[in-house]
Parts: sequence; C-alpha cells; structure tokens
Amino acid sequence: MLDPRIVRLAVVPLLLAVLVAAFSLENRPRPIGTTLAADAFDGEGAELLLERLAATHPRRLPAEGGDDALAARIAEEFRALGGDGPRTETTTSRTIDGTQTITTVLGTRVGAPGPGLVVLAHRDAASPGSKAELSGTAAMLELARVASEGRFRRTITFVSTSGGSGGAAGAVHAAELLDDEIAAIVVLGDLAGAEVRKPFVTGFSNGRGQAPIQLRRTVTAALRDEIATNPGGPRAPAQWARLAIPFATGEQGVLLERGLPAVKVSVSGEEGPDAATPIVPGRLERFGRGVLRALTALDNGPTIRDSVDSVILTNRKLLPEWAVRLLVAALVLPILLLAVDGLARARRRREAVGPWIVWALSCAVPFAVVAGLAVFLRLVGLFEAAPAAPSPPGAIPFDGSAPIAVGVLALVFALTWLARIPALRAVGVRGRPASDGAGIALLLVGCLAVLAVWVTNPHAAALLIPGLLLSLGVIAAAGRVPRVAGIAAVLLGLVLPLLAARSVASSLGYDLGDAAWAAVLAVAGGHVSVLGALALALLAGCATATALHGLARRRDELDGRPDVTVRGPVTYAGPGALGGVDSALKR
Repeated sequence: MLDPRIVRLAVVPLLLAVLVAAFSLENRPRPIGTTLAADAFDGEGAELLLERLAATHPRRLPAEGGDDALAARIAEEFRALGGDGPRTETTTSRTIDGTQTITTVLGTRVGAPGPGLVVLAHRDAASPGSKAELSGTAAMLELARVASEGRFRRTITFVSTSGGSGGAAGAVHAAELLDDEIAAIVVLGDLAGAEVRKPFVTGFSNGRGQAPIQLRRTVTAALRDEIATNPGGPRAPAQWARLAIPFATGEQGVLLERGLPAVKVSVSGEEGPDAATPIVPGRLERFGRGVLRALTALDNGPTIRDSVDSVILTNRKLLPEWAVRLLVAALVLPILLLAVDGLARARRRREAVGPWIVWALSCAVPFAVVAGLAVFLRLVGLFEAAPAAPSPPGAIPFDGSAPIAVGVLALVFALTWLARIPALRAVGVRGRPASDGAGIALLLVGCLAVLAVWVTNPHAAALLIPGLLLSLGVIAAAGRVPRVAGIAAVLLGLVLPLLAARSVASSLGYDLGDAAWAAVLAVAGGHVSVLGALALALLAGCATATALHGLARRRDELDGRPDVTVRGPVTYAGPGALGGVDSALKR
C-alpha cells in the first residue's frame, strides 16, 4: 500500500539541503584576549582561606546550621571589602534534602553603566568536608578582594549560593536577583582538587542551546595561558548529544536555561570532585589567575552579542541550528508524504485507519501515566528529594522510600498496559496490528511525533531519523520478514538515542543505575516539562507499537495463503487469467 517512488523523489530536496548545510558552515569567533597580568590573585592567601573555611564549616548542607554560618561569614568578608552590599536574600526551594530555606549572598562593585560581570560559587556540600568543592568559594572571595582595588571597569557581582550540591536551587534564586543586563557569568567549581577531568570549561544548558562560543573560547584561552595545559573541549558528537538531551548538573545549566550567558570552570569537570578529594598545592593559584585573566578580558573587551547559542563546533567551523533543522526536515518530509499517500490509498480501499491510530496512541498511555504518577509521588512525599534540576551522581541515594516509589511506578505501568487491551476492544479496535491500516496509522503517528520534537529540538529529532526509517521498513514488510528481523530493526533504531544518552551520562559521571535514577528524578522533579514528558511517552509508545507490528502475523499468512504481490486492473486477461476473452476465441 506504500508507494516507494515518493521516497525516491525526495533525493533531490535532500541533496539541496546537504549543499545548503555545507555552505552554512561559519568561522568560529576569536576569543577576547588581554595583555594584563593576573598576578594580583594571591594564591597562597586563597589556600589559607580555604583551609580556615573548611576547618570551621565542615558540614554545609542547607538543612544544617553550617551552611547559614558560612553564608554569614561570606557576608562579613564582602562587608569588609566595601562596595555595594552585601545583600543577603533567602528563599524556600527543593534541594537534595527536601524543601529547605536557602540563603544567597551578593556583593557588588559598581562600575560603568552597561552589562556587568558575575562570579558565582556554591558553598554547600552533600558530604562533610568536601574541601575541593569549597575551593570555588575561596577563589571567589580572593577575586572579590582584587575587584575591591578598582581593577574592573564594568560592574562586577560576586554571588555565594546554596543548593549547588544538587539541583542548583541557589543559582535559580540568584538569577531572579541579578540585573537583566549581564555580559557574562563565570561559575566557579572545584579549582584545587586532585581529580582532573577535562574539559575544564563547560557551558551546557538544562534547556535549549549552550553558552556562547566566544565566551567559552575566551575563558578557555585565559586558562590555557595560566595553567600551561590545554583545558580540553567536547567533540562534535558530544556537543550534539548535549544539545539533543539538555541535562546538566552544574549551576551554569539553570542559568543558561534562563537565558543568562554562563560557563563553569572546574578542574574536575562538570561532574565535580568527591568529598575526600585532596587539595593540590598551587593549583588554586593557577586556576584562580586563569579566571582573573578571563574576567579582565571580558571586562575590557566588547560585550558578547549572544547569551545562548545552539551551534556545533567541528573542525574549527560552526554548524548553525537552522542548517540542522533544514536537514532533518528534508529527511522527515518524504516519509510524511509517503504516510499521507498511504492514508489516501487506504481510504480508497476502505481499509480502517482511524481505530489503529487509537491503538498506536494507546501504546503511549502507560508511559504518560507513569510520568504523571512520578510527579504525584513527589508531591505526596514518596520521592523525598527531587530537585527541579539534575543532581550529581550519588547526591540523592536510592534508599528510603525511593525503592517503594519505583516499585509503584512499575506496577502501575504493568496494570495500565493490561487495562488498555479491554479498553481498545470497548471502543471497537479489533484485528491484527500487522494489517495495512495499522501500518499506515503507525507511520503517521511516528512522523507527527518526530515533527513535534523537530519544532523544539532539531538535534534530538535528528537522532530519531534512523529509527523512523527502520520503522518504515518494518511497517512495509510486516508479516513478510522473520519476527527477529523486525525486532532487530526496532532495536537498531534506538542505537543513536541510546549512544547520545550514554555520552551525556558519561560526561556527568553517571553509571547505568545512576542514569536510570536520574531520569526518574528528572521527571518527578519537573526538569522534564509536561510537553517533554508527553513527547517522550509518545516516542516510547511508537517504538513499542512498531515492535508489536513487526511481531504480528497477517491473516493470509496464518491461513496458509501466499500474499498477493502482483496486481493489475480488474479486467486483466493476460497470462494466468481464468477463462478467455472474445479476441482470444476461435472464430
């Protein structure tokens, strides 16, 4: 019932889209440089301050008094340096310890009118000690001392937050308190620990896009000049995966999600250090001077035009988002036209399609129900700690009521899946999924699901194209190929999304169990929006329905009759026809 000639007609538009994408490659912008030395950063003083802070405030969870005591200490440091402030604000947010009151401290050095600079570091820690995690706060206080000497032309604000050990609630609060005009935000993570994970500069978001490429290159170049080591950078496939799956555990993730240009600097990468990670003498000085050099360059250079971009850097060229969007559209459009043509053919042959659309959508219902139930379980307290943003691995252990909640989700999924069968019969959906009408319905739903993802995230939609093409093969050959081949095609279609998910999990330090638990928390905590959860449920339902379609057997196969593969007009009277025609009879 599907006409493959429609797909062949799409070769020319696809080639044009590839040519346009090839000519869309842009040169990467140059980093903003500076010739001013960063010797003003006192590394020894910062290390001594780090030792004192870690000794007097070893326990720094938001639920404990040590976090508030350290906030008061930082406010005193800001007050002693003068300037505008300090400003102390509190709010109630969801953290890894549940809903807590957190404190944000801001110290501002007012400069010339215009977009200002922000240095942000969190002071809390999930485990006692965590000296390496506190090194960002020590570096921030030393940078505030340097700024108090009047070295910056722009307004510069130093922000100490809580909740950074998981969920970045303090960074969300800071985004609400900061001015609208911000040139750049530099988030300070671990700057002194012994664990080394590249890249040292990360700018991935919890929403669309990532930090501006010029901001990332500026900070990377400044670090390279001071630490005499290549800070590293993600390769093109890793960038594609992070744009397709916006999942970040650092504070820069929530800041970029809110449209603020931010990067994170950390010697232990985006994952962060372990609680027992020792301090390397002299490392805080080198990284602190690198950050100071970056701030000096940003202060004296032009304001970076973009706050967030979605380009991919590959071979020193930039691939813009619109080119990716064009390529994906050129790939999806012919499959959609093929599905629409198949629908028209099915209607002419009086083949039922509408009921099978209901069947295809019903396969997504259990996934959607489980997503809604996860949010409900968080509201009633079974998920005791589910922040609104992702958390580092191990920050929220899988214990307490968590196994019970996950067990409830699995049970409800199974019950919902079983309940859909009598529900489908009640609305009149009967027959085998291998019918032509079921295949057309499944292809239509799959195309619409991919297009829905394409509207908001073309990089994610690109990962679904192989699965859509393989599903087309399963649908076209349902009942004509071995069942194993149909299931294998569905599994092959999942390879690219799974590889992208593995890349993201690896960059964040998740193993398989951590990644699964983080996905549950992301849905329960609200990091995955309602529309996002529905889109994921629809995609999962399409994959499941395609597998069922490949497993089903056609009626003619079950009856032992061969499927008709050659067709002609009703009046056909050629070889093999029964009887004769007048012109063939002897006169």
